[in-house]
Amino acid sequence: MSSRALRRIQGGETLVIPQRLSSSEEEDGNVAGKGKNNRNLFDLLGENDSGSEERNSDVEQKTESIEQKTEKEDAKQGAKKKKRKKKKKGGTPEENGKAIHEKESSNAEQEDEVDRGIREANEILGAESISMMKSSSADNLGSAEKPLLFVEHKHLNPDNEMKKIFGSQVVKHDLRQRKRNQRHYRSTWLTIPKPSWPSITKQGLSMEKASSQGEYNYFCYQHSKDYQQVQFKFLDAVESLNPNNIMELVRMYPYHLDSLLQLSDISRMSDDTSMAVELVERALYACESAFHPLFNLTQANCRLDYKSPENRCLFIALFKHIKYVGLRGCNRTALEFCKFLLSLDPDADPLGVLLMIDYYALKSEQYHFLRRLYDEWEAHKNLSQLPNHAFSAALTYFHLSRDEQANIDVADKMLKDALKMFPLVLLPLLEKCSIQPDKEVSTQSIFAAQVGEPPALTQLVTLFVTRNYPLWKEPEVAEWLERNVRELLKGVTAEEDIVSQNRDKRRMRFQRAPRNIYRHIILSDIKDVTVSLPPELANIPVMAFDPLPPKDTIISYTRQTRRVTPANRNGWMSEFFRSLLPSYTPPPPGQVAAGVDLINEDEGAVGGYLAQDTELRMGINALMDSMRDLLNNLQPAEGEEDQEMEEVD
Repeated sequence: MSSRALRRIQGGETLVIPQRLSSSEEEDGNVAGKGKNNRNLFDLLGENDSGSEERNSDVEQKTESIEQKTEKEDAKQGAKKKKRKKKKKGGTPEENGKAIHEKESSNAEQEDEVDRGIREANEILGAESISMMKSSSADNLGSAEKPLLFVEHKHLNPDNEMKKIFGSQVVKHDLRQRKRNQRHYRSTWLTIPKPSWPSITKQGLSMEKASSQGEYNYFCYQHSKDYQQVQFKFLDAVESLNPNNIMELVRMYPYHLDSLLQLSDISRMSDDTSMAVELVERALYACESAFHPLFNLTQANCRLDYKSPENRCLFIALFKHIKYVGLRGCNRTALEFCKFLLSLDPDADPLGVLLMIDYYALKSEQYHFLRRLYDEWEAHKNLSQLPNHAFSAALTYFHLSRDEQANIDVADKMLKDALKMFPLVLLPLLEKCSIQPDKEVSTQSIFAAQVGEPPALTQLVTLFVTRNYPLWKEPEVAEWLERNVRELLKGVTAEEDIVSQNRDKRRMRFQRAPRNIYRHIILSDIKDVTVSLPPELANIPVMAFDPLPPKDTIISYTRQTRRVTPANRNGWMSEFFRSLLPSYTPPPPGQVAAGVDLINEDEGAVGGYLAQDTELRMGINALMDSMRDLLNNLQPAEGEEDQEMEEVD
């Protein structure tokens, strides 16, 4: 190190604090100090000013000379480094040119090998691999350039949203426990495996690519022979009406999808919500573990057909997961899962995702997404004919107008059009928001419940009001709604023709609700919304793992028809009723057996449920007829009547 004197000005004097000198400087100092008195430098503080100034000037001269020496040494060291670099780069121009040529040729050979490997991979996987490589750059695109249902990975984890809402300390302890007890699980996006889950092995569930149509790829889940046998055991457990059989099946086969979904529903009815949530997450983990390598959940170009029973487990598990995530307040996470679920079958929308995606978009303040959804899908989906989208689109433009990103006049017009088309929404919505309407509004016939309104429309209105009313309780939104209602009432007399036309449209368009709306209401399990199934669906049993299967179900395998003997079919209950009521006759075995064969042939695995339901109803009817005969034939004996008359006398 170079020795430099540090100086500090104190009271007009300069204090020189020496540093440690190098070995050469120490030798120079020793030589220079021979024959001189060794004095302490700190003693200079007590001397007079004139002496100190002279000594300070001497010290300054010495320090300047030392600084010059160090600068020369630094310059020499820099020159040595430059020489070393020149030696490394040394060589004749011919040698340098050969080296450069050899390096370029080696790089070209490496590039040829990479291109050759990509070409071979494309030949094996097909052209889809190129599209997947190109789709990886979609994350860098703007929101307008991405697909409408593009899913962002970071928003699929509810813990990330919980951290933003409540802080990192809320989930910090849980993450520590996971890391402490962490096993080797497969990395997944839909859910995070828990340490208590068993390791997933070959479960017999796989996914295959069915076809490609343009930019869309169609996939389908497949069940192996062993998985089919487990599925048959599950159907037997459901028919037994004993939850313990399903629990035993889950213990033996921890990743059987239908068993997990059915047991989750049983846990929910038993008020064990945490277990219900965990079972649904485990089902999602099993589904994602079986994904095809080309199945990309973010690009909205992978399709699954709901008509195939093997694919329905993913649909239903996603729907239940959205419901549980929404109850935790993670609305942005629920919105991303809604996008993924809707992208699987956007044309049919088998579970009615469009009936709830607007709610989660508004709750998470994703107004631009909802506006884009309404603008792009209104032409072919007629979103304005659904009560929830008619009102949510107007509310979206209202929120955007507050940030000066939309015109308030557009929001006013959309709200008035929604009120004209669905006037039945206003009074129930105000009641839910605890807003008392004045007489002018409550007595107006346009907003009153009309006789002859379709039941399907009434269910949609009740579903929208029950789910979305918290969005309309904000003071600014309530004032905006009140202002538009009063403006609408002023011109309602001049628009009586429009009101009557909308009434005719409602009665014509909502005569009968499709099955996907009934599935949505059943799976949503909202208390205020009841399902009134039409007569053609009243006799179909509703199962939690597969509610209201489609008519055109694609059946890949069926359970063998089991012939039941009359003794086993009647059972001890029939014998007991026959001992009490001699006139009780159970239904003939041939009739029920024929019904089982016919139903199994048309409906597949669902036929067992229909046969059981038919047999039960026929048995109950026969029992009731026997009870009526018994009550009608009850007459007291003649001796007992005479004895009673004598006692009265």
